Amino acid sequence: MIEVVAELSRGPVFLAGEALECVVTVTNPLPPTATSASSEALAWASAQIHCQFHASESRVALPPPDSSQPDVQPDSQTVFLPHRGERGQCILSTPPKILFCDLRLDPGESKSYSYSEVLPIEGPPSFRGQSVKYVYKLTIGCQRVNSPITLLRVPLRVLVLTGLQDVRFPQDEAVAPSSPFLEEDEGGKKDSWLAELAGERLMAATSCRSLHLYNISDGRGKVGTFGIFKSVYRLGEDVVGTLNLGEGTVACLQFSVSLQTEERVQPEYQRRRGAGGVPSVSHVTHARHQESCLHTTRTSFSLPIPLSSTPGFCTAIVSLKWRLHFEFVTSREPGLVLLPPVEQPEPTTWTGPEQVPVDTFSWDLPIKCWALHVRPILYCSSVHSYITAI
Repeated sequence: MIEVVAELSRGPVFLAGEALECVVTVTNPLPPTATSASSEALAWASAQIHCQFHASESRVALPPPDSSQPDVQPDSQTVFLPHRGERGQCILSTPPKILFCDLRLDPGESKSYSYSEVLPIEGPPSFRGQSVKYVYKLTIGCQRVNSPITLLRVPLRVLVLTGLQDVRFPQDEAVAPSSPFLEEDEGGKKDSWLAELAGERLMAATSCRSLHLYNISDGRGKVGTFGIFKSVYRLGEDVVGTLNLGEGTVACLQFSVSLQTEERVQPEYQRRRGAGGVPSVSHVTHARHQESCLHTTRTSFSLPIPLSSTPGFCTAIVSLKWRLHFEFVTSREPGLVLLPPVEQPEPTTWTGPEQVPVDTFSWDLPIKCWALHVRPILYCSSVHSYITAI
């Protein structure tokens, strides 16, 4: 038996366009006291990054696959196909790289090999939705002589920051930010520069604060005013808003606000249902606040954006957008008062009404959510290891 370990020194989260570095260690776990006849041999090992796309058949109508270009030897167990056995189709892959050939390991011996590859900047982000899924993996294939290939799959999370596709790495070293106390190779300088640029763009887009006010009304009058200080956020931030109900002419009994993502299949790929056709749209709630607000003049809420969620993006098949979804419960009775009078001439028994006629309505406010500030997350010091046996 041979043990193969893949280690990602900077963790499994990457920004599209930066270099992934993985150390692959091959070990013969037998004790050194074993005889030389216990030596293990491997014919070769190769590595490749690929993105798997899977669509829900009930929501997405994909065109039939192109039969003029069949897969190369799909049934052969001696051909390195990283996506073998995976659901969906491979829509993006890097060129395979050979790690070693004709390797022989004595008992207790191990050897390490370094793999480095730039993640394609034109690909979609990692996403697991209800209609489609985009899954990135680093697949390492090893083979003994006259034996099937063994695959070790390392899951990756890829974040895409809009606007970096057209950015070129500066050739002048004086332009790129660098630390004089660190020795970096060319790939390290490019990754550092890319992270600096991504951080600057994120901070510039998400640090601008300006109060935005929205009047909330139904068919009978004004309910209140909603205020929010910005509309662009990063993963991990809190969406903070205020609600002023003191200026309304319609009594609001209860409201709720949900932080949601809207996954919408593009019109040409929507699967129609019935004669009218129903758009393939699904919503996921990430955080929710609900409050009873009768006789409340002003209130506020804070909804955290999960770090594990996906920023908004758009591909040829699906788009993902963020929004605040409000639901209001208002009274049909003008000037509704559900409190006893403050001053009464004589003691009386007061009871609230058993039923109050109400109306409900909803309102959606689009917001933008971008990738998080990449430096604290992408350049973490934790090492992630993945092990398989051949």
